[in-house]
This record gives sequence, C-alpha cells and structure tokens, in this order.
Amino acid sequence: MRISAIVTRIMQQMRRDRRTLALLFLAPLLVLTLMSFIFNSNEASITLVVSNGSAPVIEKLQQANFHIIEQDNFSVEQLEEQQYDSWLNLAQENTHLTLLNDNPSTTKMLTVQLTQLMQPTASHTLATNYVYGDKNTTIFDTFSPMLIGFFVFFFVFLITGIALLKERTSGTLERLLATPIKRFEIVAGYMIGYGILAFLQTIIIALFGIYILDIVHVGSIWLVLLINITLAFVALSLGTLLSSFATSEFQMMQFIPLVIVPQVFFSGIFPLDSMVDWLQKIGHVMPLYYAADALNGVMYKGYTFSEITGNLAILASFAIAFITLTIVSLKKYRIL
Repeated sequence: MRISAIVTRIMQQMRRDRRTLALLFLAPLLVLTLMSFIFNSNEASITLVVSNGSAPVIEKLQQANFHIIEQDNFSVEQLEEQQYDSWLNLAQENTHLTLLNDNPSTTKMLTVQLTQLMQPTASHTLATNYVYGDKNTTIFDTFSPMLIGFFVFFFVFLITGIALLKERTSGTLERLLATPIKRFEIVAGYMIGYGILAFLQTIIIALFGIYILDIVHVGSIWLVLLINITLAFVALSLGTLLSSFATSEFQMMQFIPLVIVPQVFFSGIFPLDSMVDWLQKIGHVMPLYYAADALNGVMYKGYTFSEITGNLAILASFAIAFITLTIVSLKKYRIL
C-alpha cells in the first residue's frame, strides 16, 4: 500500500506538470524527426571546375555524376572564394588537381574517382594540391574546432541557468527586485559576475583543446579565444533567459533537448549543403552555427578577423536579444 501511495503521488505530480509531460513525450519525437530529415537528406553533388578539358573527358566526368563547371581562366583564389570542391587543370604537361579539402570524406572519394577516370585517358601523372590541410587530413580535423565551441556553449548555458535558477528559488532574486535596483542593473550584475567565470572557463577549454589535445589550429589563437568568449556570452544570456521560465533544476535540464541538441545538428558536424533548403534555413537561426563556422574558418582554414566579423556580429546580436528578453521577463517577478 505504501508503495502504491508513492506511485500515485508521483503520477499526480506528473499529471499537473504539463511542461514535463510534453517534453517527456514530444521532445524525443521532435529530435528523432529532425535526425530523420538530416540523415535521409540527399548527398550534395561534387562540384568540379575543369580547365582546358576535351569533350570526351568532360563527358566521362559528367557520367561519373560530377557537377562540371568548364572555365579555362581559373585560379586557386577563385576556388577558395567560390567554395567549389576541386579544380582540374588539363592544360599542363601533367594534369593538376587542386582540392579545396573542406570535407576530407568528399576529397578522398573525389580523388579515388578521378584517379580511376583519368588513367585510361592520360599517360601522365595526376599532381594534387590542397587549399586546406593535406592528404593526411581527417574528418575529425574539420569538426574538432566546432567541438570546442559546443562544449563552451553547453557548459556555460547549463551552469549559468541552474545557478541563476537557484538564485530565484532561494528568494535572492525576489529580494533584489524588492529594492529600488533596476532590472537592467540586476541582469548586468549577473552577466558580469558569471561572465568572468565563463571567460575563465572558455580560455581553459580552448587552450586545453589546442595545446594538450593537439586539435588542428592554423589561424590566430586570439581569434579562437574571441569567438569562444563571444559564444560564451551568448550561452550566458540564453541560460539567464531560460532560467526565468523554469521552476526547478529538472525543468532547466528539460531545455537541453530543445535548445542544445538541435544546434549540434546544424553546427557543421553534418554537412548543411546536403540538407533540403528549409532545414538549412533552420540552421541559420542557431547561434552555434555561426560560432562553428567561424571556429572552423580560423582553426582549419586560417581565416583572418575580417573574414569572421559577420559571424561575430550575428553572435553579438543574439546575446543582445537574449539579454533584452531577460530584462523584460524579470518584470513578472517585480513585487513592488
């Protein structure tokens, strides 16, 4: 009977907590549906720029399902700017293949196919150059920079959200709101206080990943820290905002499958180019998408500050928007 009473009490509590019930049954379906769309997306065709190619060679390449762009006056700079997969120049004594190599899996597949196709039509060798990385580059090298950003985002979001929730449930926030202090001053104080801790945590994670785990690093370490610190403030502001809608640590944890998990799918670990257009548009409203793009650009491709300013500006806009919404949400706790 006592066991039955405990079970009955738990079921009654869960029945009254509609948010928990919704997340318990609907969140897994949402994530599962998203994964289904992503993994069932069509593979993007490989784009190959061909210079000085004969008609038989072009036809053979098209039969291999390459997306062929014929352009005789072409350069490595154009390849990098247009983000094409590769450039095949048949004008030289030796055939030259230049690979963008932003996706090592695609690069290896392309290299194998071209080697097999070109052998019967040319007696000379296939000289290969790489814009990013080299022939030993692995797929982990391209998304390991994104992992640094993900862990910064996840832990800052989680720790900040739970810490601020405790401030509210313990009555500290209500007592502050009962004083003449303004809401934006409270938010600013919390953002600066927890921001210092987030700043230190971000530096430790980034330096540990680069210098201890030897994650690929081509660009400036200062840009890597700048991106991660900006991302940390986005996570800090988002955690602060969502904590105002939670009533317990358990409810704060419930935001993870709705806020964190979807962002992982659009951070670049799974190629966005192979997704349908509406899925790609969803990715463009995820803060982690812009942070991952900037981190991959700096750490793997060697981007400079001017090449990531757009991503940094969007991340800063997310942070400002979340902080503004947090200030507005605190209005419901003002008891004066």
